[in-house]
Amino acid sequence: MKNLSPIAQGYIYGIIGVIIFGLTLPATRIAVAEFPPIFVGLGRSIIAAGLGIIYLRAINAKKPSKAQFKRLALIPIGIVFGFPLLTAFAMQTAPASHGGVVLGILPLATAVAAMVVARERPSPAFWFWGILGAAAVITFALLDGGTEIYGADFLLLGAVALAAFGYALSGDLTRDMGGLEVMSWALIIALPVLFIAVAFVFNDINWSASWQAWASFAYVAVFSQFIGFAFWNKGLALGGISHVGQTQLFQIFVTLAGSALLLGETIKPITLFFAFLVVIAVGLGRKATVKRN
Repeated sequence: MKNLSPIAQGYIYGIIGVIIFGLTLPATRIAVAEFPPIFVGLGRSIIAAGLGIIYLRAINAKKPSKAQFKRLALIPIGIVFGFPLLTAFAMQTAPASHGGVVLGILPLATAVAAMVVARERPSPAFWFWGILGAAAVITFALLDGGTEIYGADFLLLGAVALAAFGYALSGDLTRDMGGLEVMSWALIIALPVLFIAVAFVFNDINWSASWQAWASFAYVAVFSQFIGFAFWNKGLALGGISHVGQTQLFQIFVTLAGSALLLGETIKPITLFFAFLVVIAVGLGRKATVKRN
């Protein structure tokens, strides 16, 4: 890895993070079948925050500066509260395979957020391919979604916007702090609100749920909400938020595979067609120039 350029390293770390994140929707769908969505969406962050406390103590991490703390306090809006909660509600009605393709616009949204947060300036060619990929995803959602799934699409689109904001902030901060440090501090800052929110549904938690539901909850808590960000944030910091963010298109294939293996969902030809179309568009966009002011 040391012999590779920072951009190449960024892509490798990003892809590892994407593989971890790719099973989030199938695992969430299994979990919300037996648990309240608020418990799945926010309870997972309480577990991750506990891991963050252990990690920060183990590395004897320094306290963030005031400037860093202000930015850290904004991260939970996107990737501690927004994305996990909205996807948990969406997975009550939408197939995980469908959700995986709808989230295909996340790379484009992340690039937009990188312009605002990290002062990155993608070239016109980058935007052309990004918009083409996003158009394919929207077309898929309209063709594949019935009334029930269409409602969930609004939740997924909201999750995309919030996740993009959180990714851009955390990726930018990781240039000065470690990837897990950023996520750990963000989770700890969010803990008081997380405890209050989960307390409201505590009596509704199915403690005798199946092992599959508990294993799925454990996955989204330990991997999706914590370990995955060690690789993802580092990849964004090394290779650039806009460029490495495009590796999220591989997440579609991980989600589709996970949906088929874990949930028995049928992968329609139209799903594969649009997934490949989006990946081609964003793959070409990765060759376009992105400057940073």
